[in-house]
Amino acid sequence: MNDIRRTILWVIFGFSMVLLWDQWQVHNGRQATFFPSAKPPAAAQAPAAGASSVVPPASTTAPPPPGTAAPAAASPGAVPASGNAPTPASQKITVTTDLLRITFDTAGGSVVRTELLKVSADSAADKVTANFVLLDESPQHTYVAHSGLIGGDFPNHKSVMTFSGERELKPGANELVVRFESPEQGGVKLVKTYTLRRGSYAMPVRHEVVNAGSAPVAPQLYVQLVRGATTSGGSFLTNPTGTFTGPAVYTDAQKYQKIEFSDVDKNKAEFEKESSNGWVAMVQHYFASAWILPDGVKRENFVRKTDSLYSVGMIAPLPAVAPGQSRVLEATLFTGPQQEKMLESVAPGLDLVKDYGIFTILAKPLYWLLDKLHSLLGNWGWAIMALVLVIKIAFYWLQAKGYESMAKMKAINPKIMAMRERYKDNPQQMQQEMMRIYREEKVNPMGGCFPIMIQIPVFIALYWVLLSSVEMRNAPWIGWIRDLAAPDPYFILPIVMTLTTLLQTALNPAPPDPMQAKLMWFMPLAFSVMFFFFPAGLVLYWITNNVLSIAQQWLINTRMGVPPQFNLPKFK
Repeated sequence: MNDIRRTILWVIFGFSMVLLWDQWQVHNGRQATFFPSAKPPAAAQAPAAGASSVVPPASTTAPPPPGTAAPAAASPGAVPASGNAPTPASQKITVTTDLLRITFDTAGGSVVRTELLKVSADSAADKVTANFVLLDESPQHTYVAHSGLIGGDFPNHKSVMTFSGERELKPGANELVVRFESPEQGGVKLVKTYTLRRGSYAMPVRHEVVNAGSAPVAPQLYVQLVRGATTSGGSFLTNPTGTFTGPAVYTDAQKYQKIEFSDVDKNKAEFEKESSNGWVAMVQHYFASAWILPDGVKRENFVRKTDSLYSVGMIAPLPAVAPGQSRVLEATLFTGPQQEKMLESVAPGLDLVKDYGIFTILAKPLYWLLDKLHSLLGNWGWAIMALVLVIKIAFYWLQAKGYESMAKMKAINPKIMAMRERYKDNPQQMQQEMMRIYREEKVNPMGGCFPIMIQIPVFIALYWVLLSSVEMRNAPWIGWIRDLAAPDPYFILPIVMTLTTLLQTALNPAPPDPMQAKLMWFMPLAFSVMFFFFPAGLVLYWITNNVLSIAQQWLINTRMGVPPQFNLPKFK
């Protein structure tokens, strides 16, 4: 029996080391060795030499490209396949506001780069610019926003357009308007008008369809976000600091639906295909882009893969446009950070791109409280500590019950150990005597577990709040901690966290079973080592929780007449 227990212990320890190695690999920018979360990032195809200036759009009878899921049977034309080969006739136009530096391509009037002027670049990012770049188009990376017309040989995101408008938001002005007009194509002109507003990452886009021909036309408008693949985040075990990356679809009926890149690869993506409300998005840690159509506009949602590029978008039919007449369909393009209040103001449900997972119902009020504490204290590090304190106070009576039960267990522990020694050759009698002692002393051996288990969902939700909040990014605390979203550069906080975890373990009553006593020390050690690669804000939250728990446990033990003592490990 001892050999089996020893084997189990080594298996648990070995698995902990495997997870630790994978975290070390991820920390150094490499793929996890044992539990890779998904395939590595796929680079976009480099522009082909001598590429034609304009790639012809898909005809009305052309089937979708190979490997592409058709948006819907009702679509008379497929959305043109995405590529990143610029046409010689097109040019790049850069427009600047107070928050964004946006690069448009006159091929389709598409958004091919967004530089966030108020957000610093990642520490590991290419320092060509000090600002964070979300959308981008280069031979190494593709992430762009398109819109255009299908249903005929109509202007699309490959049609070269003419640009007009200002290139910089003037001091004192609240908005900047830029306009792209296509030449007549299939008897139709498409005019795109972007309105860039001060203090906003959301851009209203007016699509005006002008019938310049001699017969009625009924085109369909498509909007889409296109990007290369990357990992989708993985599980808590394989990537505990990863959040979801990939396409998402939101409708009032099905709410928020995340779509894994791997499901798109297998043509198994599940989402609501038709709706009259909602939006589509590309989501990643801290940032998101989204196309939003007005409520009441019928649309078909689609997700597809063409070569190495993934697309998520919507197709909306337009009423027939008579010769000489025009139709307008408004849309909104958002590209920015996942600031919860701002997302709520842009579109219903857009705040769900901030990935709290199954704990959203608990995480949102916790974020609200954290934001209020930050408004009072002015520092996200102190706000984290204050939030943990508030939660500990709220659960004080419940946790006190658990510590009281543990104190009683510690008080009768000498009796239990003596009894086990006396009946070590008679397990059945040992069990009966143990239950008798518990009854006489009025001790519930599980009494210390239930109060703690009830609190676990709250602290897991808080974990996701801290992990998902872009406000932690580049936010300083004190001294050497200049970024709460990055690991401690000197590992001071993880070491303190490990010491407080071991101290808390030493204060708990030692299990009567020697094997359980060993596991009680091994598991906190393995768990603590993983925190060496966690963001500093998460480690700070755990240290605060540990210190407050130790103080509470010490206070309750003293009040109950059970002097605190350290149960140090005894390994043989």
